[in-house]
Amino acid sequence: MSISPPTSGSLPSKGKERESALALRLVVGLGNPGVEYARTRHNAGFWLVDALARQYGGYFRPETRYHGETCRVALAGQELWLLKPMTYMNRSGLAVAALARFHKIPLPAILVAHDDLDLPPGTVRLKRGGGHGGHNGLRDLIAHLGDNGFARLRLGIGHPGDSRDVLDHVLRCASRTEQELTEQAIADALRELPRILAGQWERATQALHSRKIEAPSPFAN
Repeated sequence: MSISPPTSGSLPSKGKERESALALRLVVGLGNPGVEYARTRHNAGFWLVDALARQYGGYFRPETRYHGETCRVALAGQELWLLKPMTYMNRSGLAVAALARFHKIPLPAILVAHDDLDLPPGTVRLKRGGGHGGHNGLRDLIAHLGDNGFARLRLGIGHPGDSRDVLDHVLRCASRTEQELTEQAIADALRELPRILAGQWERATQALHSRKIEAPSPFAN
């Protein structure tokens, strides 16, 4: 089942579709609950929404109806929902669909922050739509939402080099160097959120994609 569009009738025109894509109402951070996963690479999405809540004075609280922890903050004069699914990564879509349906939040108004194997540590990329790229959290979101039309904020965690090592890689704690690079990427991403909310997606994308980083060895300690 897919989330109903904000209005009935025909699809919005390109101009209206573009405008709605910039009017963010929900930022989702993907990760796994529990202290044993808190510093693992797979929890980079949690790190971002935690930092966003701290920056704007918000606090996460359990919400059983949404199968996760939620927080609301005011950013650039707009109210923004933050969500951390507590369903474990592979069932993240259950939580996102529950909150989005209840509050009638259309897909283009959702930004999902997640770890990305295809990007080196410290890299951050914005993207609209697209497939799941093998990411089980995104796979479940698409399945529950019925479409892939949400935006993504991709946080690089590097690839171990061998596909057989991927599961171990994402569930291991990031090194201190990796952690610091990711924290800097998150700080830079949060600085661009007001631009996104103001309808300046292209400027935000250019700023983040042109960042200069020095990627460490993916297995540095």
